[in-house]
Amino acid sequence: MDKFFKISERGSNVRTEIVGGITTFFAMAYIIFVNPNTLCVNLNAGTGNPDFFPAMPGELWTPVLVATCASAAIGCILTALLANVPFAQAPGMGLNAFFTYTVCLGMGYTWQEALAIVLLSGALFLIIAVSPLRSKIISSIPAFLKNAISAGIGLFIAFIGLLNVNLISISGAVPALNFQVPKLDEAGQVILDAAGNTVMTANMAGLLCLIGLLVTAILMCYKVKAAIVIGIVITTIIGFPMGVTALPKSITMSGVTLAPVLFKMDFAGVFAKGILPLVTAVVSFALVDCFDTVGTLIGTATNAGMTDKRGNLPGGDRALIADAVATCCGACMGTSTVTTFVESSTGISEGARTGLSSIVVGVLFLLAILLAPVAGIIPSAATAPALIIVGVLMLKGAVSIDWNDMECAIPAFLTIAMMPFAYSISDGIGFGFISYSIIKLARGKAKEVPVLVYIIAALFVLKYVLTNI
Repeated sequence: MDKFFKISERGSNVRTEIVGGITTFFAMAYIIFVNPNTLCVNLNAGTGNPDFFPAMPGELWTPVLVATCASAAIGCILTALLANVPFAQAPGMGLNAFFTYTVCLGMGYTWQEALAIVLLSGALFLIIAVSPLRSKIISSIPAFLKNAISAGIGLFIAFIGLLNVNLISISGAVPALNFQVPKLDEAGQVILDAAGNTVMTANMAGLLCLIGLLVTAILMCYKVKAAIVIGIVITTIIGFPMGVTALPKSITMSGVTLAPVLFKMDFAGVFAKGILPLVTAVVSFALVDCFDTVGTLIGTATNAGMTDKRGNLPGGDRALIADAVATCCGACMGTSTVTTFVESSTGISEGARTGLSSIVVGVLFLLAILLAPVAGIIPSAATAPALIIVGVLMLKGAVSIDWNDMECAIPAFLTIAMMPFAYSISDGIGFGFISYSIIKLARGKAKEVPVLVYIIAALFVLKYVLTNI
């Protein structure tokens, strides 16, 4: 083991690698519950928001949880065996939101068609990862746009967290803060009084979300390890006396299966809806995954002193290949794009330096499948605080943007603002690339813009024109 993973050579030991893997797992374990809650309704615990429509039906909640754990395990083990680096993978935040809110709800694809798009984007990412295009694409996108995309996704995720518990409603003329929600009967229908008016009741899910947010924030401020996971557990427990958390009707392993979502990609439906929206969706998926992975690998490795003299991470290229393959596997299993998690930095901070740490994370994800029968008690009100906290963490990218340079600041702002305001990650990317290209052209600085940026901007312009004429 020491020879294979080069543990001693990298100044580590088996105990340190195992501790690092356990630390990383608990830092990112929230995705086990948050991902199925983002992709589909939790039938046992509900969403707290009667207006919330997911990409996938509620009966797929448990199979999606299994797919989340299985694809994460594959990604982690591949990263360990191919790249021997202490980075962990799982279905990514932001990418799962893009799957649900942009591709399915915004663009009108079914979840089966969206899985096909994820598989195609994984194949595209794999081609990029094994070819010279990799370095060219990564270097061609301006750093400020990469940071803006990350920050915008952070705001979008936090916004979704608030919407999921109906704390903020956009169903009226203007967005509103809701401390009261319509009262529903056992069939989920709105209750009316004798005069025909909607009977209102306290928004207990929203209140529980706020309590959970404060609990998680305090844990984060105290730098408690696995703060987000602990916050989810505490919030779920608090939800019992509030009537938000409910015990499952039965505890059985019979529903713990991949069968309902395994190999359900619908390619015929995807191509029937046109090539242009397909291309923009695939490219958006691949670009966000590529930026997330490269940014995590290089940024974390640089801070930990794991890069070489040229600033490259040994094994980083193979880590990208593992990420792309894991995305393809995840799509086949029934979940959204798999990516490298920045939470890997927690294990690295504990001294993890090899792929053995990633193996540990992968094994723990497989063991987590055993929690599926009881995981359904976790309500959206308990995972919504996790979405908001992850949004806070992703906003760090905005710090690196030069807000005094209007040629960068305006495209960056449009990228960040349009994601939550237009309720679309894709539109945020499109507005950023289009505005940057036009501003540079108007300023006589066309040569400063990489050709790839112009191509992506042109694709989005064409998409907007064709879909609105």
